[in-house]
Amino acid sequence: MPVLRASDKGFEARLRAFIGNGEAAEDVRAAVTAIVADVKRRGDAAVLYHTAKFDHAKLNVRQLRVPAAQIEQAAARLDPAKRKAFAEAAKCIEDFHRRTLPKGWTAKNPHGATVGERYHAIRRCGLYIPGGQVPLVSTALMTALPAKVAGVPELCACTPPQADGKVNPDILAALHLAGVKEVYAVGGVQAIAALAFGTDSIRAVDKVFGPGNAYVTEAKRQLFGIVGVDLLPGPSEVMIIADRTAKPAWVAADLCAQAEHGSGKEKLYLVADSVELVERCLSEARAQASRLTHGDKIRLALDRMICAVVVDRIEDAAEVANLVAPEHLELMVAKSKLNGLSARITTAGALLLGHETPTVLGDFTAGPSHTLPTGGTGRFFSGLRVADFLRRTSLVRYDAASLRKAASVVDAFARMERLDAHGRSLTVRLDPKA
Repeated sequence: MPVLRASDKGFEARLRAFIGNGEAAEDVRAAVTAIVADVKRRGDAAVLYHTAKFDHAKLNVRQLRVPAAQIEQAAARLDPAKRKAFAEAAKCIEDFHRRTLPKGWTAKNPHGATVGERYHAIRRCGLYIPGGQVPLVSTALMTALPAKVAGVPELCACTPPQADGKVNPDILAALHLAGVKEVYAVGGVQAIAALAFGTDSIRAVDKVFGPGNAYVTEAKRQLFGIVGVDLLPGPSEVMIIADRTAKPAWVAADLCAQAEHGSGKEKLYLVADSVELVERCLSEARAQASRLTHGDKIRLALDRMICAVVVDRIEDAAEVANLVAPEHLELMVAKSKLNGLSARITTAGALLLGHETPTVLGDFTAGPSHTLPTGGTGRFFSGLRVADFLRRTSLVRYDAASLRKAASVVDAFARMERLDAHGRSLTVRLDPKA
Protein backbone atom coordinates (compact mmCIF):
# COMPACT_ATOMS: atom_id res chain seq x y z
CA MET A 1 0.00 0.00 0.00
CA PRO A 2 1.53 3.34 -1.04
CA VAL A 3 1.56 6.22 1.43
CA LEU A 4 0.33 9.48 -0.07
CA ARG A 5 1.91 12.76 0.92
CA ALA A 6 -0.48 15.69 0.97
CA SER A 7 2.29 18.02 -0.15
CA ASP A 8 3.11 16.02 -3.30
CA LYS A 9 2.07 17.16 -6.75
CA GLY A 10 -0.97 15.24 -7.93
CA PHE A 11 -2.02 14.30 -4.39
CA GLU A 12 -5.62 15.45 -4.74
CA ALA A 13 -6.12 13.52 -7.99
CA ARG A 14 -4.74 10.33 -6.41
CA LEU A 15 -6.93 10.77 -3.35
CA ARG A 16 -10.04 11.37 -5.47
CA ALA A 17 -9.24 8.23 -7.48
CA PHE A 18 -9.32 6.21 -4.26
CA ILE A 19 -12.54 7.87 -3.06
CA GLY A 20 -14.27 7.16 -6.38
CA ASN A 21 -17.08 9.17 -7.94
CA GLY A 22 -19.93 7.67 -5.95
CA GLU A 23 -21.31 5.71 -8.89
CA ALA A 24 -21.92 2.02 -8.59
CA ALA A 25 -19.96 -0.32 -10.82
CA GLU A 26 -21.58 -1.07 -14.17
CA ASP A 27 -22.36 -4.67 -13.22
CA VAL A 28 -24.03 -3.51 -10.00
CA ARG A 29 -26.15 -0.95 -11.85
CA ALA A 30 -27.22 -3.50 -14.43
CA ALA A 31 -28.13 -6.12 -11.83
CA VAL A 32 -30.14 -3.62 -9.81
CA THR A 33 -31.99 -2.36 -12.88
CA ALA A 34 -33.02 -5.90 -13.79
CA ILE A 35 -34.24 -6.80 -10.31
CA VAL A 36 -36.15 -3.54 -9.90
CA ALA A 37 -37.90 -4.09 -13.24
CA ASP A 38 -38.74 -7.67 -12.29
CA VAL A 39 -40.29 -6.66 -8.96
CA LYS A 40 -42.28 -3.90 -10.66
CA ARG A 41 -43.58 -6.41 -13.23
CA ARG A 42 -44.14 -9.55 -11.13
CA GLY A 43 -44.49 -8.27 -7.57
CA ASP A 44 -44.41 -10.98 -4.90
CA ALA A 45 -43.33 -13.67 -7.37
CA ALA A 46 -40.18 -11.69 -8.16
CA VAL A 47 -39.53 -10.96 -4.49
CA LEU A 48 -39.71 -14.68 -3.67
CA TYR A 49 -37.54 -15.61 -6.66
CA HIS A 50 -34.72 -13.22 -5.78
CA THR A 51 -34.95 -14.10 -2.08
CA ALA A 52 -34.36 -17.75 -2.98
CA LYS A 53 -31.56 -16.81 -5.37
CA PHE A 54 -29.58 -14.49 -3.10
CA ASP A 55 -30.54 -15.50 0.45
CA HIS A 56 -31.11 -19.22 -0.30
CA ALA A 57 -34.44 -19.01 1.55
CA LYS A 58 -37.37 -20.67 -0.20
CA LEU A 59 -40.43 -18.88 1.11
CA ASN A 60 -44.04 -18.70 0.01
CA VAL A 61 -46.20 -15.57 -0.04
CA ARG A 62 -47.64 -16.24 3.41
CA GLN A 63 -44.13 -16.37 4.88
CA LEU A 64 -43.02 -12.96 3.65
CA ARG A 65 -44.51 -11.18 6.64
CA VAL A 66 -43.06 -12.24 9.98
CA PRO A 67 -45.91 -13.28 12.32
CA ALA A 68 -46.60 -10.90 15.19
CA ALA A 69 -46.26 -13.77 17.66
CA GLN A 70 -42.74 -14.50 16.40
CA ILE A 71 -41.72 -10.86 16.87
CA GLU A 72 -43.15 -10.77 20.39
CA GLN A 73 -41.53 -14.09 21.23
CA ALA A 74 -38.12 -12.82 20.14
CA ALA A 75 -38.44 -9.89 22.56
CA ALA A 76 -39.70 -12.09 25.38
CA ARG A 77 -36.75 -14.46 25.02
CA LEU A 78 -34.06 -11.79 25.26
CA ASP A 79 -31.59 -12.60 28.00
CA PRO A 80 -31.16 -9.93 30.72
CA ALA A 81 -27.82 -8.66 29.37
CA LYS A 82 -29.23 -8.03 25.89
CA ARG A 83 -32.39 -6.46 27.30
CA LYS A 84 -30.30 -4.10 29.42
CA ALA A 85 -28.12 -3.17 26.43
CA PHE A 86 -31.18 -2.49 24.26
CA ALA A 87 -32.78 -0.34 26.94
CA GLU A 88 -29.64 1.70 27.59
CA ALA A 89 -28.94 2.27 23.90
CA ALA A 90 -32.57 3.20 23.28
CA LYS A 91 -32.47 5.75 26.09
CA CYS A 92 -29.40 7.45 24.60
CA ILE A 93 -30.82 7.41 21.07
CA GLU A 94 -34.24 8.75 22.01
CA ASP A 95 -32.76 11.43 24.25
CA PHE A 96 -30.52 12.68 21.45
CA HIS A 97 -33.26 12.76 18.83
CA ARG A 98 -35.85 14.44 21.03
CA ARG A 99 -33.46 17.38 21.30
CA THR A 100 -33.45 17.71 17.50
CA LEU A 101 -37.23 17.63 16.96
CA PRO A 102 -38.10 20.74 14.91
CA LYS A 103 -41.05 22.88 15.97
CA GLY A 104 -43.50 24.86 13.93
CA TRP A 105 -43.47 28.66 14.12
CA THR A 106 -45.20 31.78 12.81
CA ALA A 107 -44.02 35.37 12.48
CA LYS A 108 -44.74 38.61 10.59
CA ASN A 109 -42.81 39.29 7.39
CA PRO A 110 -41.83 42.83 6.27
CA HIS A 111 -45.23 43.29 4.58
CA GLY A 112 -46.98 42.50 7.86
CA ALA A 113 -48.25 39.14 6.58
CA THR A 114 -48.13 35.98 8.66
CA VAL A 115 -45.58 33.38 7.55
CA GLY A 116 -44.34 30.21 9.18
CA GLU A 117 -43.81 26.47 9.05
CA ARG A 118 -45.61 23.33 10.16
CA TYR A 119 -44.15 19.84 10.42
CA HIS A 120 -46.00 16.61 9.78
CA ALA A 121 -44.72 13.07 10.16
CA ILE A 122 -44.44 11.16 6.88
CA ARG A 123 -47.42 8.81 6.80
CA ARG A 124 -45.73 5.50 5.98
CA CYS A 125 -42.03 4.73 6.18
CA GLY A 126 -40.01 1.61 5.42
CA LEU A 127 -36.84 0.65 7.26
CA TYR A 128 -34.13 -1.52 5.75
CA ILE A 129 -32.18 -3.54 8.32
CA PRO A 130 -29.14 -5.42 6.94
CA GLY A 131 -29.08 -8.98 8.21
CA GLY A 132 -26.72 -11.00 6.05
CA GLN A 133 -23.18 -11.85 7.13
CA VAL A 134 -23.38 -9.12 9.77
CA PRO A 135 -26.88 -8.75 11.26
CA LEU A 136 -27.03 -5.06 12.17
CA VAL A 137 -29.23 -5.30 15.24
CA SER A 138 -28.30 -1.76 16.27
CA THR A 139 -29.67 -0.41 12.97
CA ALA A 140 -33.15 -1.42 14.07
CA LEU A 141 -32.89 1.00 16.99
CA MET A 142 -30.94 3.64 15.07
CA THR A 143 -33.66 3.95 12.42
CA ALA A 144 -36.88 3.06 14.23
CA LEU A 145 -36.40 5.27 17.29
CA PRO A 146 -35.96 8.56 15.36
CA ALA A 147 -39.12 7.60 13.45
CA LYS A 148 -40.89 7.01 16.75
CA VAL A 149 -39.78 10.42 18.06
CA ALA A 150 -41.05 12.00 14.83
CA GLY A 151 -44.45 10.35 15.31
CA VAL A 152 -44.55 8.32 12.07
CA PRO A 153 -47.96 6.58 12.16
CA GLU A 154 -47.06 3.60 9.94
CA LEU A 155 -43.67 1.95 10.12
CA CYS A 156 -42.57 -1.31 8.54
CA ALA A 157 -39.21 -3.02 8.26
CA CYS A 158 -37.56 -5.35 5.76
CA THR A 159 -34.62 -7.52 6.72
CA PRO A 160 -33.07 -10.52 4.89
CA PRO A 161 -34.05 -14.00 6.04
CA GLN A 162 -31.55 -16.68 6.93
CA ALA A 163 -31.39 -19.80 4.76
CA ASP A 164 -34.07 -21.44 6.94
CA GLY A 165 -36.44 -18.54 6.22
CA LYS A 166 -36.23 -17.12 9.72
CA VAL A 167 -35.19 -13.59 10.59
CA ASN A 168 -32.44 -12.96 13.12
CA PRO A 169 -34.25 -12.98 16.50
CA ASP A 170 -32.18 -10.13 17.94
CA ILE A 171 -33.24 -7.90 15.04
CA LEU A 172 -36.86 -8.85 15.67
CA ALA A 173 -36.50 -8.12 19.37
CA ALA A 174 -34.96 -4.70 18.70
CA LEU A 175 -37.73 -3.83 16.24
CA HIS A 176 -40.38 -4.91 18.74
CA LEU A 177 -38.86 -2.83 21.52
CA ALA A 178 -38.77 0.16 19.14
CA GLY A 179 -42.46 -0.28 18.38
CA VAL A 180 -42.26 -1.82 14.88
CA LYS A 181 -44.89 -4.52 14.40
CA GLU A 182 -44.86 -4.93 10.61
CA VAL A 183 -41.76 -6.85 9.54
CA TYR A 184 -40.98 -8.64 6.27
CA ALA A 185 -38.39 -11.36 5.65
CA VAL A 186 -37.07 -9.68 2.54
CA GLY A 187 -33.66 -8.19 1.84
CA GLY A 188 -31.54 -6.75 -0.92
CA VAL A 189 -32.71 -4.90 -4.00
CA GLN A 190 -36.01 -6.78 -3.99
CA ALA A 191 -36.86 -5.30 -0.59
CA ILE A 192 -36.24 -1.72 -1.71
CA ALA A 193 -38.22 -2.27 -4.91
CA ALA A 194 -41.13 -3.85 -3.02
CA LEU A 195 -41.23 -0.91 -0.61
CA ALA A 196 -41.17 1.53 -3.52
CA PHE A 197 -43.75 -0.07 -5.83
CA GLY A 198 -45.74 -2.15 -3.38
CA THR A 199 -46.79 -5.76 -3.97
CA ASP A 200 -49.84 -7.78 -2.99
CA SER A 201 -48.09 -8.60 0.32
CA ILE A 202 -46.09 -5.43 1.01
CA ARG A 203 -47.83 -2.06 0.84
CA ALA A 204 -45.78 0.72 -0.73
CA VAL A 205 -44.21 3.30 1.56
CA ASP A 206 -43.62 7.02 1.13
CA LYS A 207 -39.94 6.93 2.08
CA VAL A 208 -37.23 4.31 2.60
CA PHE A 209 -34.56 4.48 5.31
CA GLY A 210 -31.51 2.51 6.35
CA PRO A 211 -28.05 1.42 5.23
CA GLY A 212 -27.13 -1.43 2.92
CA ASN A 213 -24.53 -2.85 0.57
CA ALA A 214 -23.66 -1.42 -2.83
CA TYR A 215 -26.71 -3.08 -4.43
CA VAL A 216 -29.15 -1.72 -1.86
CA THR A 217 -27.65 1.75 -2.17
CA GLU A 218 -27.92 1.64 -5.97
CA ALA A 219 -31.55 0.49 -5.68
CA LYS A 220 -32.32 3.53 -3.54
CA ARG A 221 -30.57 5.74 -6.09
CA GLN A 222 -32.57 4.30 -9.00
CA LEU A 223 -35.90 4.41 -7.19
CA PHE A 224 -35.57 7.92 -5.79
CA GLY A 225 -38.52 9.93 -7.05
CA ILE A 226 -40.83 6.92 -7.05
CA VAL A 227 -40.20 6.75 -3.33
CA GLY A 228 -38.34 9.08 -0.99
CA VAL A 229 -34.97 7.99 0.36
CA ASP A 230 -33.08 9.16 3.42
CA LEU A 231 -29.55 9.19 1.99
CA LEU A 232 -27.22 6.81 0.20
CA PRO A 233 -25.34 4.95 2.94
CA GLY A 234 -23.31 2.22 1.31
CA PRO A 235 -20.29 0.20 2.47
CA SER A 236 -18.89 1.63 5.67
CA GLU A 237 -15.82 3.84 5.99
CA VAL A 238 -13.69 5.46 8.65
CA MET A 239 -11.00 8.10 8.68
CA ILE A 240 -8.64 8.35 11.62
CA ILE A 241 -6.57 11.49 12.02
CA ALA A 242 -3.73 10.72 14.40
CA ASP A 243 -0.75 12.64 15.74
CA ARG A 244 2.11 11.56 17.95
CA THR A 245 -0.15 11.43 21.01
CA ALA A 246 -2.17 8.56 19.48
CA LYS A 247 -1.60 5.01 20.64
CA PRO A 248 -0.97 2.74 17.63
CA ALA A 249 -2.81 -0.11 19.33
CA TRP A 250 -5.94 2.04 19.64
CA VAL A 251 -5.74 3.30 16.06
CA ALA A 252 -5.24 -0.28 14.86
CA ALA A 253 -8.22 -1.55 16.84
CA ASP A 254 -10.49 1.04 15.25
CA LEU A 255 -9.25 0.26 11.73
CA CYS A 256 -9.91 -3.44 12.35
CA ALA A 257 -13.38 -2.69 13.70
CA GLN A 258 -14.34 -0.87 10.53
CA ALA A 259 -12.84 -3.52 8.24
CA GLU A 260 -14.76 -6.20 10.14
CA HIS A 261 -18.01 -5.53 8.21
CA GLY A 262 -16.55 -7.83 5.59
CA SER A 263 -18.15 -6.77 2.32
CA GLY A 264 -14.69 -6.07 0.90
CA LYS A 265 -15.79 -2.58 -0.10
CA GLU A 266 -15.24 -0.82 3.24
CA LYS A 267 -12.77 2.05 3.01
CA LEU A 268 -10.18 2.91 5.64
CA TYR A 269 -8.34 6.22 5.78
CA LEU A 270 -5.42 6.96 8.09
CA VAL A 271 -4.06 10.50 8.16
CA ALA A 272 -1.00 11.19 10.30
CA ASP A 273 1.87 13.64 10.60
CA SER A 274 4.63 11.06 10.21
CA VAL A 275 5.35 8.02 8.08
CA GLU A 276 6.65 6.21 11.14
CA LEU A 277 3.29 6.53 12.91
CA VAL A 278 1.44 5.24 9.85
CA GLU A 279 3.71 2.20 9.64
CA ARG A 280 3.39 1.42 13.35
CA CYS A 281 -0.41 1.66 13.24
CA LEU A 282 -0.74 -0.55 10.16
CA SER A 283 1.71 -3.12 11.49
CA GLU A 284 -0.26 -3.26 14.74
CA ALA A 285 -3.55 -3.59 12.82
CA ARG A 286 -2.29 -6.61 10.91
CA ALA A 287 -1.08 -8.19 14.12
CA GLN A 288 -4.46 -7.64 15.81
CA ALA A 289 -6.33 -9.00 12.77
CA SER A 290 -4.60 -12.37 13.16
CA ARG A 291 -6.29 -12.74 16.55
CA LEU A 292 -9.80 -11.70 15.48
CA THR A 293 -12.76 -13.80 14.32
CA HIS A 294 -12.98 -12.05 10.94
CA GLY A 295 -9.23 -11.72 10.59
CA ASP A 296 -9.03 -12.83 6.97
CA LYS A 297 -11.55 -10.20 5.85
CA ILE A 298 -9.88 -7.54 7.96
CA ARG A 299 -6.44 -8.26 6.50
CA LEU A 300 -7.90 -8.11 3.00
CA ALA A 301 -9.29 -4.63 3.71
CA LEU A 302 -5.98 -3.56 5.23
CA ASP A 303 -4.20 -4.66 2.06
CA ARG A 304 -6.63 -3.35 -0.56
CA MET A 305 -8.99 -0.75 0.88
CA ILE A 306 -6.82 1.56 2.95
CA CYS A 307 -5.51 4.97 2.03
CA ALA A 308 -2.74 6.37 4.23
CA VAL A 309 -1.91 10.07 4.00
CA VAL A 310 0.98 11.92 5.59
CA VAL A 311 0.55 15.66 6.23
CA ASP A 312 3.24 18.16 7.15
CA ARG A 313 1.17 19.52 10.04
CA ILE A 314 -1.76 17.82 11.71
CA GLU A 315 -3.83 20.95 11.03
CA ASP A 316 -3.54 20.15 7.31
CA ALA A 317 -5.57 16.98 7.90
CA ALA A 318 -8.76 19.07 7.92
CA GLU A 319 -8.43 19.73 4.19
CA VAL A 320 -7.94 16.02 3.51
CA ALA A 321 -11.02 15.20 5.60
CA ASN A 322 -13.17 17.74 3.80
CA LEU A 323 -12.19 16.24 0.44
CA VAL A 324 -13.03 12.70 1.53
CA ALA A 325 -16.22 13.55 3.52
CA PRO A 326 -15.82 10.34 5.56
CA GLU A 327 -18.72 8.53 7.18
CA HIS A 328 -16.91 8.30 10.53
CA LEU A 329 -14.05 10.59 11.44
CA GLU A 330 -11.98 9.97 14.57
CA LEU A 331 -9.70 12.72 15.82
CA MET A 332 -7.01 11.03 17.86
CA VAL A 333 -4.90 14.11 18.42
CA ALA A 334 -3.56 16.17 21.30
CA LYS A 335 -6.22 17.92 23.38
CA SER A 336 -4.71 21.28 22.49
CA LYS A 337 -5.38 20.56 18.80
CA LEU A 338 -8.81 18.95 19.10
CA ASN A 339 -11.20 21.89 19.07
CA GLY A 340 -9.38 23.85 16.39
CA LEU A 341 -9.07 20.87 14.07
CA SER A 342 -12.67 19.72 14.50
CA ALA A 343 -13.99 23.24 13.83
CA ARG A 344 -12.36 23.21 10.39
CA ILE A 345 -13.94 19.91 9.31
CA THR A 346 -17.30 20.45 7.66
CA THR A 347 -18.20 17.31 5.66
CA ALA A 348 -17.87 14.36 8.08
CA GLY A 349 -20.93 12.22 8.75
CA ALA A 350 -19.95 11.85 12.41
CA LEU A 351 -17.06 13.34 14.35
CA LEU A 352 -15.61 11.17 17.14
CA LEU A 353 -13.56 13.50 19.28
CA GLY A 354 -10.56 12.45 21.33
CA HIS A 355 -8.60 9.30 22.09
CA GLU A 356 -11.36 7.81 24.25
CA THR A 357 -14.08 8.00 21.57
CA PRO A 358 -13.91 5.02 19.19
CA THR A 359 -16.41 4.80 16.33
CA VAL A 360 -18.11 1.82 17.95
CA LEU A 361 -19.77 4.17 20.45
CA GLY A 362 -21.54 5.91 17.58
CA ASP A 363 -22.32 2.54 16.00
CA PHE A 364 -24.15 1.19 19.02
CA THR A 365 -25.14 3.59 21.75
CA ALA A 366 -23.97 7.22 21.90
CA GLY A 367 -27.20 8.70 20.53
CA PRO A 368 -26.89 10.02 16.95
CA SER A 369 -28.02 7.57 14.30
CA HIS A 370 -25.27 5.50 12.73
CA THR A 371 -26.99 5.74 9.35
CA LEU A 372 -24.52 8.17 7.78
CA PRO A 373 -23.47 9.32 4.30
CA THR A 374 -20.66 7.40 2.59
CA GLY A 375 -18.73 7.52 -0.66
CA GLY A 376 -18.21 11.28 -0.54
CA THR A 377 -21.92 12.07 -0.24
CA GLY A 378 -21.25 13.78 3.08
CA ARG A 379 -20.56 16.83 0.91
CA PHE A 380 -24.32 17.25 0.57
CA PHE A 381 -26.00 14.70 2.89
CA SER A 382 -26.15 14.59 6.68
CA GLY A 383 -26.68 11.60 8.93
CA LEU A 384 -30.18 10.31 9.63
CA ARG A 385 -32.19 12.54 11.96
CA VAL A 386 -35.75 13.13 13.12
CA ALA A 387 -36.33 15.80 10.48
CA ASP A 388 -35.87 13.14 7.77
CA PHE A 389 -39.10 11.51 8.96
CA LEU A 390 -41.01 14.79 8.75
CA ARG A 391 -42.47 16.91 5.98
CA ARG A 392 -42.32 20.67 6.26
CA THR A 393 -45.17 22.82 4.97
CA SER A 394 -44.74 26.58 4.70
CA LEU A 395 -47.56 28.93 5.75
CA VAL A 396 -48.47 32.29 4.23
CA ARG A 397 -51.43 34.51 5.21
CA TYR A 398 -51.94 38.04 3.86
CA ASP A 399 -54.71 40.52 4.64
CA ALA A 400 -55.78 43.61 2.70
CA ALA A 401 -53.13 45.85 4.26
CA SER A 402 -50.20 43.49 3.73
CA LEU A 403 -51.45 42.70 0.22
CA ARG A 404 -51.16 46.39 -0.73
CA LYS A 405 -47.56 46.47 0.54
CA ALA A 406 -46.66 43.47 -1.63
CA ALA A 407 -48.35 44.80 -4.77
CA SER A 408 -45.39 46.69 -6.23
CA VAL A 409 -43.04 43.71 -5.83
CA VAL A 410 -45.50 41.34 -7.48
CA ASP A 411 -46.15 43.80 -10.30
CA ALA A 412 -42.40 44.17 -10.99
CA PHE A 413 -41.74 40.44 -11.19
CA ALA A 414 -44.91 39.80 -13.24
CA ARG A 415 -43.69 42.34 -15.81
CA MET A 416 -40.12 40.96 -15.88
CA GLU A 417 -41.36 37.41 -16.39
CA ARG A 418 -44.17 38.47 -18.79
CA LEU A 419 -46.80 36.77 -16.68
CA ASP A 420 -49.66 39.25 -16.59
CA ALA A 421 -52.11 36.72 -15.13
CA HIS A 422 -49.80 36.39 -12.14
CA GLY A 423 -49.90 40.13 -11.58
CA ARG A 424 -53.63 40.39 -12.08
CA SER A 425 -54.27 37.65 -9.47
CA LEU A 426 -53.13 40.21 -6.88
CA THR A 427 -54.48 43.46 -8.35
CA VAL A 428 -57.97 41.99 -8.76
CA ARG A 429 -58.10 41.73 -4.97
CA LEU A 430 -57.36 45.45 -4.64
CA ASP A 431 -60.02 46.50 -7.16
CA PRO A 432 -63.20 47.47 -5.26
CA LYS A 433 -65.26 46.80 -8.42
CA ALA A 434 -64.01 43.22 -8.83
